[in-house]
Amino acid sequence: MAGTNISVDKDQFCCSVCLEVLWEPVTIPCGHSYCMECIKGYWRKCELKAEFSCPQCRHTFSPRPALSKNTILADIVEKLRRTSIQDAGGKAADVECDVCTGKKHQAVKFCVKCQTFYCEMHLKPHNERNRGRMHPLTDVTKQMQKRICSRHNKLRDVYCRTDQQNICSLCFKDGHKGHSVVSVMEERMEIQKHLEEAWKKSKQRCKEREKELRDIVKYVKGLINQKSGTFTENSFAK
Repeated sequence: MAGTNISVDKDQFCCSVCLEVLWEPVTIPCGHSYCMECIKGYWRKCELKAEFSCPQCRHTFSPRPALSKNTILADIVEKLRRTSIQDAGGKAADVECDVCTGKKHQAVKFCVKCQTFYCEMHLKPHNERNRGRMHPLTDVTKQMQKRICSRHNKLRDVYCRTDQQNICSLCFKDGHKGHSVVSVMEERMEIQKHLEEAWKKSKQRCKEREKELRDIVKYVKGLINQKSGTFTENSFAK
């Protein structure tokens, strides 16, 4: 039997913390999946409260759930990653290596942990130095280039709330001193929190409106029954 081709959206397999395709994916009890290093980093901030939550649905867990690699999902995202490289939109972007001195070579990988771009020559010592550690690498693609500052060749990983735009760390030093800035991830989580609160308020208002509607219907039915009873009594009187 011929194989079935299933079309999937790459965004479905992106980690909501780092916004990249899942690396060493783990699935937590509520069903949402993250890069292992990303969810570990997120939960480190929850250790004082001893209550660990999902960054997406805010479902809480106590004690902290054990994390293990989702092998099926890992196979899927690996195939997706290879396919995206072959696609026209996945061709290598013209981004320089952060480690090169003098003549800059083209970067081929970006380390999420180090927040650094590496060319082929400098990628090998990076991998050897961090062997056994969680240092997720992503391909430097045209799609990723949209998130790179054209002035400083750095990832726009900072959000300036004053100017309402994503900037890189060097942009902050150049023209955003004194501005209110946070990490892109922190800003995203804050926006998500506000959206969730707005959704809860909207849901509560809907419940209140439904109750008001039920009360009105009940009142109208009472009037109808009352008039119907009066009509029946008058009929017997005649």
